Parts: sequence; structure tokens; C-alpha cells
Amino acid sequence: MQWLELTIKTDSRGLELLCTELTEAGFDSFVVEDREEFAEFLETSGDYWDYVDEELNEKMQGLSQVRLYLEAEGAVERLELLDRLLAELPKRYPHSEFGELTVTPENVPEEDWENSWKKNFQPLPVGQRLLVVPRWMSVEDREGRLPVILDLGLTFGTGARDSTRMCMEALESLIRGGERVADLGSGSGILSISALRLGAESAVGIDVDPMAEDIARGNAALNGYSEPVFRACTGNVIEDREAMERLAEGGYDVVCANIVAGVLIALAPVVPCFLRPEGRFLCSGILREREEEVRHSLEQAGLRIIGCQRTEEWCCLIAAK
Repeated sequence: MQWLELTIKTDSRGLELLCTELTEAGFDSFVVEDREEFAEFLETSGDYWDYVDEELNEKMQGLSQVRLYLEAEGAVERLELLDRLLAELPKRYPHSEFGELTVTPENVPEEDWENSWKKNFQPLPVGQRLLVVPRWMSVEDREGRLPVILDLGLTFGTGARDSTRMCMEALESLIRGGERVADLGSGSGILSISALRLGAESAVGIDVDPMAEDIARGNAALNGYSEPVFRACTGNVIEDREAMERLAEGGYDVVCANIVAGVLIALAPVVPCFLRPEGRFLCSGILREREEEVRHSLEQAGLRIIGCQRTEEWCCLIAAK
């Protein structure tokens, strides 16, 4: 199969917002390369590395780009959609810096892009206790961090994004041992696995995408978790009342949802069905400009906000009954 690689030049300050817009538009196979993130990694994880390849360091200088992949056959409509998205982005977010937003195309064989991105991914410390590790690497952690081992793909969460990182950090305070956890929109299973590493008794990952079920189950297995400790399933708890009631049975101590704001707003009315009386709802993926909408939807559903963490662009909320 032939693939089209599109390199989108951008600015580090608008990179995460660009990725969110690409994902919402259905562009879900891409690789992010960012000098700022690389520099932050070097600053915060020096204890894990004795040597950083100088050639890689030079390559990352001033680099902020997204390498997006499309099947070459039938790519014309997708290219037109991408052109419109990039043209509208600065108008929709006038206070964000997106840089050039130029696109450079290149044809690549499937085996090249599926494997070449791996060589630039490094273990990622998150919060005080967790360390995201790709399955092809072995890392001796000298500070006792808990490894979250992932077979990293191009579609689902890796922990590098602020929204996922804030969820993982919040789990460190919410998981004290023995909790029952549900992850709505589980993707790679990273939040479920993190909760289990931190001491949760069990976790269930729920996603509307059947591919996510298989990926989450596989990642859990890499960390030594299988049923009944970890269960992955496919279901739409917003539209399918029967599935929602079945999955919510027994309630959960912690419910996670790292999704975009629009889905969180639609999800809010069913969240109380999943929560035990003292349960907590942890949600992220919320752009700062949509925080009030999400807050209002949660309050309308009978929840109260008890915690909030923000970055420049993003917000993570914790709610209770």
C-alpha cells in the first residue's frame, strides 16, 4: 500500500490545538515532532539517560511539525478538507500562534512510516510516580516510578499531551488502593493501566471504537493485567441506554473521560449512573474556552466541581455527586 506523508510546519504554541482539530476532523494517523516538548523531556528526565544522541538533538532544533499520513488512493477529498481546516484555524483561534501551517507532501511505503517514528520516542515521566514506556524499550527506573507499558500507535493516547498528563497526575491523588475504575473513551487504555499501577482493584475501558477495545486489552496484557482485573469493551453509553446500564452496574469509585468538550457535555447526564456515592469523575480534553460549558453541563447533571487543573490551553476537572 502507498501512503502520502504530509509534513505540516507549525508553532509549538499552537501544536496541541492543531492536533485536536486534526483529530476531530478525522485525521487520526499522525506523528508530532516538537522541540519544546523534547527540551522539556531532557530537563525533567535527566536521571534516566546518560547520553542523548547529538544528531537527534540538532535535528530537533526549532522543530514543530506534524507528519500526517493518508492512503494515497482516494486522498484528494481529504487533502481538500485539510486545506480548508488549515486556512480556517488562525481565524477561529486568533489568539493562538500556529506558525506557517505550510504542507509538504511525500510518498512513502507503508513499512517505512509504521516503524520509523519509533526511534524518536523516549520514556516519559508523568507526575510523581508514573513512567510511560514503549513496549520495545527496557528502562531501569532509579527512582521507583511505576511503568505504564504501551504498544504505542499513531491514534490513541501516549501521555505526552497535556490533557492525558493531567488525568494521570490527578489519578495519583484519587487512587489510594482498592478502587473500581471506569474509563469512558479509553483509547489505548493508558488511564486504566495507570489506575491499576497506582493500586486500583479493577478497571474497565469503554470506547465506541472496536479497534480501541483490542488495543487497550493488548496494552493491559503488556502490564500483566487481564480479566477480571482489566476488562475492555465496545459501547456507546450516551446513545445506548441498555449498554450504559449494563456497564454502570455496581458503580465505580473513579470514572475517567479524556475526550473533547462536546462529547463530555453529551456524556454528563449519564456520569452519575456510573458513580458510587463517594465516587469521583475525572475529565479532561477541555479547551479553556469551553471550560464553562463543561462545568455547566456537569452541574446540570447534579455534580459539583471539587478540583481543577489548567495549562495555558487546557483544563482538567474533578467532580463529585
